[in-house]
Amino acid sequence: MAEEIGVGIIGFGLAAKVFHAPFVSAVPGLRLVAFVERKGDEAHKAYPATRTVRTVDELLADAEIEVVVVATPNPTHYSLAKQALEAGKHVVIDKPFAGTSAEAAELIALAETNGVLVAPFHNRRWDGDFLTVKKILADGSLGRLVTFESHFDRYRPIQREGTWKEAGDPANGLLMDLGPHLVDQAVALFGMPQTITASVRTDRDKTDIEDAFDICLGYEGLLAWCRSSMLACDASPRFLLHGTAGSFKKYGLDPQEPALVAGAKVPRMGEPGEWLAEDEAMWGTLTVAPVLVDPGTLVQEQVQTICGDYRGFYANVRDAIRPRMGGKAELAVPSAAGFAVVRLLELARVSSREGRTVGV
Repeated sequence: MAEEIGVGIIGFGLAAKVFHAPFVSAVPGLRLVAFVERKGDEAHKAYPATRTVRTVDELLADAEIEVVVVATPNPTHYSLAKQALEAGKHVVIDKPFAGTSAEAAELIALAETNGVLVAPFHNRRWDGDFLTVKKILADGSLGRLVTFESHFDRYRPIQREGTWKEAGDPANGLLMDLGPHLVDQAVALFGMPQTITASVRTDRDKTDIEDAFDICLGYEGLLAWCRSSMLACDASPRFLLHGTAGSFKKYGLDPQEPALVAGAKVPRMGEPGEWLAEDEAMWGTLTVAPVLVDPGTLVQEQVQTICGDYRGFYANVRDAIRPRMGGKAELAVPSAAGFAVVRLLELARVSSREGRTVGV
């Protein structure tokens, strides 16, 4: 495709290997140009057509690169994104968008001043289970929704040594790791809440980070729960929805991440076939009462999970940057969504610390 957009990725850890490089490479119109890898040549071995540079300054000096992806440890997101925006690059920031809402607001203002885009990488909007929930809500199968519950759990009872993810920085911890996924999905479905009530805590015997949270987003007639724990030895439903006409329950996480970790290759967009269908055994269950005056008579069916596809995020970024590549598009995940999520996570900490419901 003409006028390809050059992309550079800062970092080559899990985020770059699993969530960014494979999907950038699979989107026509984007070309992966270089990685910042401070030592070694792992990135070049994985992507031989790319270059490896040792410093961020080298990457930003490359006129071929229009988009910079910040795929580094959480505490560095703000400073690296700011540096890239000041260099006139479009920027994609892995979650969290920033460590504080003040930092998020500054990045948004800087992008506007320099006439570039800054996009939060809220890729879980392209999870198959989330897309399936959106469809069920849109078709009205549940009637009026009254409770929405979203879990993203792990079982790591022992603190891991030697990883930045377990270091005691406010930008780290489960709230800033998985919280952005859950809260962004809720806001994408229902908009900004009216209130937030939260418990953000440390449940493990030894931990330097927040390792569990329960966040309740309050809407008119609806409570949306976002929950995560590092002590979930047995799985809770990924999604559990109750409405006036029925319920939907779904176990298991979207299969894209584990497939990529296991070595799966992402096909180039436009090639025949689906990227990754979920196994039928993991499909969710829809239970409804066809006649509300007869609540004892229920109908239950499996609901096929829509195929998730993180390529959609980068295809949208491409179209937002280069109008002639697919028609001018607005960012599907605008910078305002990054700010909103970080602000709600801040308010969750306030609610938990002060033991009260906080207005939004």
